[in-house]
Amino acid sequence: MLETVRGPRQLIVGEGVAQNIPRLVAESGSRVLIVTDRTLLEQPAVAEIVAAVRDRVRAAEVFPDATPDVPLSDVDLAVSAATALGADVILAIGGGTVIDLAKIVGVIRRHGGTPRDYYGESKVPGPTIPLVAVPTTSGTGSELTPVSVLTDPDRALKVGVSSVHIVPDFAVVDPELTYTCPPTVTAHSGIDAFCHAVESYTARPRPHGPRDPVEQVFLGRNRITDHYALLAAERIARSLRRAVRDGGDTEARADMSYGSMLAGIAFSHAGNAAPHALQYPIGAATHTPHGLGVGMLLPYALDAARDAVGDRLATLARVCGLDVAGAPDTEAADAFLTWLDELLADIGIPATLADIGVARADLPRFAEMAGGVTRLIQNHPGPADTASLTAILEAAWTGDRKRNVPTSTRVPRRW
Repeated sequence: MLETVRGPRQLIVGEGVAQNIPRLVAESGSRVLIVTDRTLLEQPAVAEIVAAVRDRVRAAEVFPDATPDVPLSDVDLAVSAATALGADVILAIGGGTVIDLAKIVGVIRRHGGTPRDYYGESKVPGPTIPLVAVPTTSGTGSELTPVSVLTDPDRALKVGVSSVHIVPDFAVVDPELTYTCPPTVTAHSGIDAFCHAVESYTARPRPHGPRDPVEQVFLGRNRITDHYALLAAERIARSLRRAVRDGGDTEARADMSYGSMLAGIAFSHAGNAAPHALQYPIGAATHTPHGLGVGMLLPYALDAARDAVGDRLATLARVCGLDVAGAPDTEAADAFLTWLDELLADIGIPATLADIGVARADLPRFAEMAGGVTRLIQNHPGPADTASLTAILEAAWTGDRKRNVPTSTRVPRRW
Protein backbone atom coordinates (compact mmCIF):
# COMPACT_ATOMS: atom_id res chain seq x y z
CA MET A 1 0.00 0.00 0.00
CA LEU A 2 1.25 3.47 -0.92
CA GLU A 3 0.33 6.38 1.33
CA THR A 4 1.44 9.97 1.79
CA VAL A 5 0.89 12.77 4.28
CA ARG A 6 0.92 16.42 3.24
CA GLY A 7 0.42 19.53 5.30
CA PRO A 8 1.73 22.93 6.35
CA ARG A 9 5.21 23.38 7.72
CA GLN A 10 3.44 24.03 11.02
CA LEU A 11 -0.19 23.73 12.07
CA ILE A 12 -1.12 25.62 15.25
CA VAL A 13 -4.56 25.03 16.76
CA GLY A 14 -6.24 26.40 19.86
CA GLU A 15 -7.77 29.37 21.57
CA GLY A 16 -5.51 32.41 21.53
CA VAL A 17 -2.95 31.09 19.03
CA ALA A 18 -3.66 34.02 16.70
CA GLN A 19 -1.17 36.04 18.77
CA ASN A 20 1.58 34.10 16.93
CA ILE A 21 0.61 35.45 13.52
CA PRO A 22 2.83 38.60 13.48
CA ARG A 23 5.92 36.57 14.34
CA LEU A 24 5.20 33.88 11.74
CA VAL A 25 4.68 36.50 9.05
CA ALA A 26 7.82 38.47 9.96
CA GLU A 27 9.93 35.31 9.95
CA SER A 28 8.60 34.43 6.47
CA GLY A 29 9.21 37.77 4.73
CA SER A 30 9.39 41.52 5.11
CA ARG A 31 6.82 42.76 2.59
CA VAL A 32 3.41 41.25 3.29
CA LEU A 33 0.19 41.33 1.30
CA ILE A 34 -2.72 40.78 3.69
CA VAL A 35 -5.67 39.21 1.87
CA THR A 36 -9.08 39.49 3.55
CA ASP A 37 -12.50 41.06 3.03
CA ARG A 38 -14.06 44.30 4.17
CA THR A 39 -16.50 42.70 6.61
CA LEU A 40 -13.68 40.98 8.44
CA LEU A 41 -11.60 44.14 8.58
CA GLU A 42 -14.36 45.63 10.72
CA GLN A 43 -13.92 42.87 13.31
CA PRO A 44 -11.75 44.06 16.22
CA ALA A 45 -9.80 40.79 16.40
CA VAL A 46 -8.85 40.97 12.71
CA ALA A 47 -8.02 44.68 12.91
CA GLU A 48 -5.69 43.92 15.84
CA ILE A 49 -3.89 41.22 13.86
CA VAL A 50 -3.41 43.56 10.91
CA ALA A 51 -2.04 46.32 13.13
CA ALA A 52 0.32 43.93 14.91
CA VAL A 53 1.63 42.60 11.60
CA ARG A 54 2.27 46.13 10.33
CA ASP A 55 4.42 46.74 13.40
CA ARG A 56 6.63 43.72 12.65
CA VAL A 57 7.39 44.05 8.93
CA ARG A 58 9.01 46.56 6.60
CA ALA A 59 5.91 47.02 4.43
CA ALA A 60 2.34 45.76 4.52
CA GLU A 61 -0.65 46.33 2.28
CA VAL A 62 -4.18 45.06 2.72
CA PHE A 63 -6.16 43.63 -0.17
CA PRO A 64 -9.68 43.81 1.30
CA ASP A 65 -11.74 42.97 -1.75
CA ALA A 66 -11.96 39.18 -1.76
CA THR A 67 -15.43 38.17 -2.95
CA PRO A 68 -17.21 34.79 -2.91
CA ASP A 69 -16.05 31.96 -5.16
CA VAL A 70 -12.77 33.67 -6.21
CA PRO A 71 -13.62 35.22 -9.59
CA LEU A 72 -10.62 35.67 -11.86
CA SER A 73 -11.10 39.45 -11.68
CA ASP A 74 -10.23 39.26 -7.97
CA VAL A 75 -7.09 37.32 -8.81
CA ASP A 76 -5.98 39.99 -11.27
CA LEU A 77 -6.51 42.77 -8.72
CA ALA A 78 -4.77 40.94 -5.91
CA VAL A 79 -1.80 39.97 -8.10
CA SER A 80 -1.43 43.62 -9.11
CA ALA A 81 -1.43 44.64 -5.45
CA ALA A 82 1.19 42.00 -4.63
CA THR A 83 3.37 43.10 -7.54
CA ALA A 84 3.15 46.80 -6.65
CA LEU A 85 4.18 46.00 -3.09
CA GLY A 86 6.91 43.57 -4.07
CA ALA A 87 5.28 41.08 -1.69
CA ASP A 88 7.47 38.25 -0.48
CA VAL A 89 4.91 36.76 1.93
CA ILE A 90 1.11 36.57 2.00
CA LEU A 91 -1.15 36.54 5.04
CA ALA A 92 -4.70 35.29 4.40
CA ILE A 93 -7.33 36.00 7.07
CA GLY A 94 -10.80 34.74 6.22
CA GLY A 95 -12.81 31.85 4.92
CA GLY A 96 -12.08 29.53 2.04
CA THR A 97 -12.57 32.25 -0.56
CA VAL A 98 -9.87 34.40 1.00
CA ILE A 99 -7.39 31.58 1.47
CA ASP A 100 -7.98 30.14 -2.02
CA LEU A 101 -7.40 33.61 -3.49
CA ALA A 102 -4.16 33.96 -1.53
CA LYS A 103 -2.96 30.58 -2.81
CA ILE A 104 -3.32 31.42 -6.48
CA VAL A 105 -1.81 34.88 -5.95
CA GLY A 106 1.24 33.19 -4.45
CA VAL A 107 1.51 30.92 -7.48
CA ILE A 108 1.41 33.76 -9.99
CA ARG A 109 3.65 35.99 -7.89
CA ARG A 110 6.37 33.32 -7.98
CA HIS A 111 5.82 31.62 -11.33
CA GLY A 112 3.98 34.20 -13.48
CA GLY A 113 1.31 33.48 -16.04
CA THR A 114 -2.42 33.40 -15.37
CA PRO A 115 -4.62 31.08 -13.30
CA ARG A 116 -5.59 29.18 -16.45
CA ASP A 117 -1.99 27.99 -16.78
CA TYR A 118 -2.42 25.97 -13.58
CA TYR A 119 -5.92 24.44 -13.86
CA GLY A 120 -5.93 20.77 -12.99
CA GLU A 121 -3.56 18.65 -10.94
CA SER A 122 0.13 19.13 -10.29
CA LYS A 123 0.75 21.91 -12.82
CA VAL A 124 2.38 24.34 -10.38
CA PRO A 125 6.10 23.91 -11.12
CA GLY A 126 7.47 24.50 -7.64
CA PRO A 127 7.07 26.28 -4.29
CA THR A 128 5.30 29.64 -4.15
CA ILE A 129 5.99 32.58 -1.88
CA PRO A 130 5.29 31.84 1.81
CA LEU A 131 1.64 31.84 2.89
CA VAL A 132 0.29 32.12 6.43
CA ALA A 133 -3.36 31.02 6.43
CA VAL A 134 -5.76 32.01 9.20
CA PRO A 135 -9.34 30.70 8.87
CA THR A 136 -12.23 32.68 10.34
CA THR A 137 -14.82 30.02 9.50
CA SER A 138 -14.98 26.31 10.29
CA GLY A 139 -15.60 24.68 6.98
CA THR A 140 -13.37 24.63 3.95
CA GLY A 141 -10.14 23.43 5.54
CA SER A 142 -8.35 25.51 2.91
CA GLU A 143 -5.65 26.40 5.41
CA LEU A 144 -4.44 22.79 5.06
CA THR A 145 -5.32 21.74 1.56
CA PRO A 146 -3.49 21.59 -1.78
CA VAL A 147 -6.46 23.07 -3.66
CA SER A 148 -7.60 26.53 -4.79
CA VAL A 149 -11.09 26.67 -6.32
CA LEU A 150 -11.77 29.53 -8.73
CA THR A 151 -14.61 30.89 -10.87
CA ASP A 152 -13.75 31.38 -14.53
CA PRO A 153 -16.33 33.46 -16.44
CA ASP A 154 -15.54 31.52 -19.61
CA ARG A 155 -16.54 28.23 -17.99
CA ALA A 156 -19.92 27.07 -16.72
CA LEU A 157 -18.53 25.49 -13.57
CA LYS A 158 -15.87 26.15 -11.00
CA VAL A 159 -12.30 25.11 -11.69
CA GLY A 160 -9.54 23.93 -9.41
CA VAL A 161 -5.81 24.38 -9.12
CA SER A 162 -4.45 21.38 -7.23
CA SER A 163 -0.83 21.04 -6.19
CA VAL A 164 1.21 20.13 -3.15
CA HIS A 165 3.04 23.42 -3.68
CA ILE A 166 0.02 25.52 -2.68
CA VAL A 167 -0.45 24.04 0.78
CA PRO A 168 0.03 27.04 3.11
CA ASP A 169 3.35 27.18 4.96
CA PHE A 170 1.67 27.97 8.28
CA ALA A 171 -1.92 27.32 9.34
CA VAL A 172 -3.14 29.15 12.44
CA VAL A 173 -6.54 27.81 13.56
CA ASP A 174 -7.92 29.88 16.43
CA PRO A 175 -11.55 29.15 17.35
CA GLU A 176 -11.83 32.62 18.87
CA LEU A 177 -11.75 34.10 15.36
CA THR A 178 -14.97 32.22 14.53
CA TYR A 179 -17.06 33.55 17.41
CA THR A 180 -18.57 36.35 15.30
CA CYS A 181 -19.34 34.12 12.31
CA PRO A 182 -23.07 34.55 11.50
CA PRO A 183 -25.42 31.55 11.89
CA THR A 184 -25.98 31.07 8.15
CA VAL A 185 -22.25 31.12 7.39
CA THR A 186 -21.66 28.80 10.34
CA ALA A 187 -24.24 26.38 8.91
CA HIS A 188 -22.96 26.45 5.34
CA SER A 189 -19.28 26.21 6.24
CA GLY A 190 -19.93 23.61 8.92
CA ILE A 191 -21.87 21.25 6.69
CA ASP A 192 -19.14 21.66 4.07
CA ALA A 193 -16.65 20.38 6.65
CA PHE A 194 -18.94 17.46 7.48
CA CYS A 195 -19.16 16.64 3.78
CA HIS A 196 -15.36 16.65 3.59
CA ALA A 197 -15.22 14.10 6.40
CA VAL A 198 -17.95 11.84 5.03
CA GLU A 199 -16.83 12.02 1.40
CA SER A 200 -13.28 11.19 2.46
CA TYR A 201 -14.41 8.23 4.57
CA THR A 202 -16.62 6.84 1.81
CA ALA A 203 -14.31 7.64 -1.11
CA ARG A 204 -13.43 4.77 -3.40
CA PRO A 205 -10.00 3.27 -2.58
CA ARG A 206 -7.81 3.15 -5.65
CA PRO A 207 -4.63 1.21 -6.55
CA HIS A 208 -1.53 3.33 -7.09
CA GLY A 209 1.94 3.18 -8.53
CA PRO A 210 4.95 4.70 -6.79
CA ARG A 211 4.77 7.95 -8.80
CA ASP A 212 1.09 8.64 -8.08
CA PRO A 213 1.54 10.33 -4.67
CA VAL A 214 3.57 13.05 -6.43
CA GLU A 215 1.73 13.22 -9.75
CA GLN A 216 -1.79 13.07 -8.30
CA VAL A 217 -3.35 15.12 -5.52
CA PHE A 218 -6.48 13.13 -4.61
CA LEU A 219 -5.71 9.45 -4.13
CA GLY A 220 -8.83 7.84 -2.66
CA ARG A 221 -9.33 6.76 0.91
CA ASN A 222 -6.79 4.89 3.00
CA ARG A 223 -6.20 4.09 6.66
CA ILE A 224 -4.74 7.52 7.41
CA THR A 225 -7.62 9.42 5.86
CA ASP A 226 -10.14 7.15 7.61
CA HIS A 227 -8.63 8.08 10.96
CA TYR A 228 -8.91 11.83 10.44
CA ALA A 229 -12.31 11.65 8.74
CA LEU A 230 -13.93 9.80 11.63
CA LEU A 231 -12.43 12.14 14.22
CA ALA A 232 -13.78 15.07 12.23
CA ALA A 233 -17.25 13.57 11.81
CA GLU A 234 -17.53 12.92 15.55
CA ARG A 235 -16.69 16.50 16.53
CA ILE A 236 -18.85 18.14 13.89
CA ALA A 237 -21.84 15.87 14.51
CA ARG A 238 -21.98 16.77 18.19
CA SER A 239 -21.44 20.50 17.76
CA LEU A 240 -22.72 21.86 14.44
CA ARG A 241 -26.28 22.42 15.62
CA ARG A 242 -25.02 24.08 18.78
CA ALA A 243 -22.65 26.42 16.92
CA VAL A 244 -25.43 27.50 14.55
CA ARG A 245 -27.88 28.03 17.41
CA ASP A 246 -25.45 29.87 19.69
CA GLY A 247 -22.33 31.41 18.18
CA GLY A 248 -21.05 32.10 21.68
CA ASP A 249 -20.92 28.42 22.58
CA THR A 250 -17.15 28.26 22.88
CA GLU A 251 -17.03 24.48 23.28
CA ALA A 252 -19.01 23.99 20.07
CA ARG A 253 -16.88 26.55 18.24
CA ALA A 254 -13.72 24.72 19.31
CA ASP A 255 -15.16 21.41 18.10
CA MET A 256 -16.04 22.96 14.75
CA SER A 257 -12.56 24.44 14.30
CA TYR A 258 -10.93 21.13 15.15
CA GLY A 259 -13.42 19.16 13.06
CA SER A 260 -12.94 21.37 10.02
CA MET A 261 -9.17 21.08 10.36
CA LEU A 262 -9.28 17.28 10.69
CA ALA A 263 -11.63 16.96 7.72
CA GLY A 264 -9.28 19.16 5.72
CA ILE A 265 -6.43 16.75 6.38
CA ALA A 266 -8.62 13.82 5.34
CA PHE A 267 -9.87 15.20 2.04
CA SER A 268 -6.49 16.70 1.13
CA HIS A 269 -5.47 13.12 0.47
CA ALA A 270 -8.59 11.05 -0.13
CA GLY A 271 -10.38 13.73 -2.12
CA ASN A 272 -13.97 14.82 -2.38
CA ALA A 273 -16.54 12.99 -4.48
CA ALA A 274 -19.92 13.35 -6.19
CA PRO A 275 -21.51 16.03 -3.97
CA HIS A 276 -18.67 18.43 -4.70
CA ALA A 277 -18.47 17.56 -8.40
CA LEU A 278 -22.22 18.03 -8.81
CA GLN A 279 -22.21 21.28 -6.88
CA TYR A 280 -19.70 22.88 -9.23
CA PRO A 281 -22.14 23.41 -12.15
CA ILE A 282 -25.14 23.88 -9.86
CA GLY A 283 -23.39 26.51 -7.76
CA ALA A 284 -22.21 28.34 -10.85
CA ALA A 285 -25.71 28.36 -12.31
CA THR A 286 -27.64 29.32 -9.16
CA HIS A 287 -25.04 31.45 -7.36
CA THR A 288 -25.84 29.63 -4.15
CA PRO A 289 -23.29 29.04 -1.37
CA HIS A 290 -20.94 26.12 -1.83
CA GLY A 291 -21.72 24.56 1.56
CA LEU A 292 -25.45 24.74 0.98
CA GLY A 293 -25.06 22.86 -2.30
CA VAL A 294 -22.78 20.08 -1.13
CA GLY A 295 -24.79 19.62 2.06
CA MET A 296 -28.03 19.28 0.14
CA LEU A 297 -26.52 16.76 -2.29
CA LEU A 298 -24.72 14.60 0.28
CA PRO A 299 -27.59 12.32 1.37
CA TYR A 300 -28.66 11.68 -2.21
CA ALA A 301 -25.14 10.75 -3.28
CA LEU A 302 -24.71 8.48 -0.26
CA ASP A 303 -28.00 6.74 -0.92
CA ALA A 304 -26.87 6.12 -4.49
CA ALA A 305 -23.76 4.37 -3.17
CA ARG A 306 -25.21 2.67 -0.11
CA ASP A 307 -24.74 -0.86 -1.50
CA ALA A 308 -21.01 -0.15 -1.71
CA VAL A 309 -20.56 1.76 1.55
CA GLY A 310 -23.39 0.57 3.80
CA ASP A 311 -20.91 -0.71 6.35
CA ARG A 312 -19.17 2.68 6.38
CA LEU A 313 -22.46 4.51 6.81
CA ALA A 314 -23.11 2.23 9.78
CA THR A 315 -19.75 3.18 11.26
CA LEU A 316 -20.58 6.86 10.76
CA ALA A 317 -23.86 6.31 12.61
CA ARG A 318 -21.94 5.02 15.61
CA VAL A 319 -19.28 7.72 15.45
CA CYS A 320 -21.96 10.43 15.25
CA GLY A 321 -23.51 9.18 18.48
CA LEU A 322 -26.63 7.44 17.17
CA ASP A 323 -28.17 4.70 19.30
CA VAL A 324 -27.51 1.80 16.95
CA ALA A 325 -25.73 -0.59 19.31
CA GLY A 326 -26.35 -4.16 18.16
CA ALA A 327 -28.19 -3.06 15.02
CA PRO A 328 -27.21 -4.63 11.70
CA ASP A 329 -25.34 -2.43 9.28
CA THR A 330 -28.38 -1.93 7.06
CA GLU A 331 -30.41 -0.47 9.93
CA ALA A 332 -27.51 1.62 11.19
CA ALA A 333 -26.96 3.01 7.69
CA ASP A 334 -30.67 3.90 7.47
CA ALA A 335 -30.40 5.62 10.84
CA PHE A 336 -27.41 7.66 9.71
CA LEU A 337 -29.13 8.86 6.54
CA THR A 338 -32.28 9.78 8.50
CA TRP A 339 -30.19 11.63 11.07
CA LEU A 340 -28.36 13.46 8.28
CA ASP A 341 -31.66 14.61 6.79
CA GLU A 342 -32.69 15.96 10.19
CA LEU A 343 -29.36 17.71 10.70
CA LEU A 344 -29.64 19.47 7.35
CA ALA A 345 -33.18 20.61 8.11
CA ASP A 346 -32.20 21.82 11.57
CA ILE A 347 -29.43 24.09 10.24
CA GLY A 348 -31.51 25.49 7.39
CA ILE A 349 -30.26 23.58 4.34
CA PRO A 350 -33.02 23.32 1.68
CA ALA A 351 -34.25 19.82 1.00
CA THR A 352 -34.28 19.83 -2.81
CA LEU A 353 -32.66 21.37 -5.86
CA ALA A 354 -36.08 22.71 -6.84
CA ASP A 355 -36.00 24.79 -3.65
CA ILE A 356 -32.97 26.73 -4.92
CA GLY A 357 -34.32 27.34 -8.39
CA VAL A 358 -32.67 24.56 -10.40
CA ALA A 359 -34.60 23.78 -13.58
CA ARG A 360 -35.32 20.08 -13.99
CA ALA A 361 -34.47 20.24 -17.67
CA ASP A 362 -30.90 21.22 -16.77
CA LEU A 363 -30.17 18.12 -14.69
CA PRO A 364 -28.70 15.93 -17.47
CA ARG A 365 -26.43 18.78 -18.55
CA PHE A 366 -25.24 19.34 -15.00
CA ALA A 367 -24.60 15.62 -14.60
CA GLU A 368 -22.53 15.51 -17.77
CA MET A 369 -20.49 18.51 -16.64
CA ALA A 370 -19.90 16.99 -13.19
CA GLY A 371 -18.77 13.75 -14.80
CA GLY A 372 -15.94 15.69 -16.41
CA VAL A 373 -14.54 16.68 -13.01
CA THR A 374 -12.48 13.52 -12.97
CA ARG A 375 -10.35 14.31 -9.92
CA LEU A 376 -13.54 14.30 -7.81
CA ILE A 377 -15.96 11.98 -9.55
CA GLN A 378 -13.45 9.10 -9.60
CA ASN A 379 -13.79 9.01 -5.81
CA HIS A 380 -17.54 8.36 -5.84
CA PRO A 381 -17.98 4.77 -4.58
CA GLY A 382 -21.10 4.14 -6.67
CA PRO A 383 -21.77 4.29 -10.42
CA ALA A 384 -20.57 7.59 -11.90
CA ASP A 385 -21.74 7.47 -15.49
CA THR A 386 -23.92 10.33 -16.74
CA ALA A 387 -27.15 8.37 -16.29
CA SER A 388 -26.35 7.54 -12.68
CA LEU A 389 -25.32 11.11 -11.87
CA THR A 390 -28.52 12.36 -13.51
CA ALA A 391 -30.50 9.95 -11.33
CA ILE A 392 -28.85 11.42 -8.22
CA LEU A 393 -29.84 14.91 -9.35
CA GLU A 394 -33.38 13.77 -10.17
CA ALA A 395 -33.73 12.42 -6.65
CA ALA A 396 -32.31 15.65 -5.24
CA TRP A 397 -34.75 17.67 -7.36
CA THR A 398 -37.82 15.70 -6.28
CA GLY A 399 -36.65 14.96 -2.74
CA ASP A 400 -36.93 11.19 -3.26
CA ARG A 401 -33.77 9.45 -2.08
CA LYS A 402 -35.10 5.99 -2.89
CA ARG A 403 -35.08 6.45 -6.64
CA ASN A 404 -31.70 8.04 -7.25
CA VAL A 405 -29.92 5.04 -8.81
CA PRO A 406 -31.62 2.50 -11.11
CA THR A 407 -31.41 -1.06 -9.79
CA SER A 408 -29.53 -2.18 -12.89
CA THR A 409 -26.66 0.18 -12.13
CA ARG A 410 -26.21 -0.65 -8.46
CA VAL A 411 -22.80 -2.02 -7.46
CA PRO A 412 -22.04 -4.74 -4.92
CA ARG A 413 -21.92 -3.70 -1.31
CA ARG A 414 -18.16 -4.28 -1.14
CA TRP A 415 -15.77 -3.67 -4.03
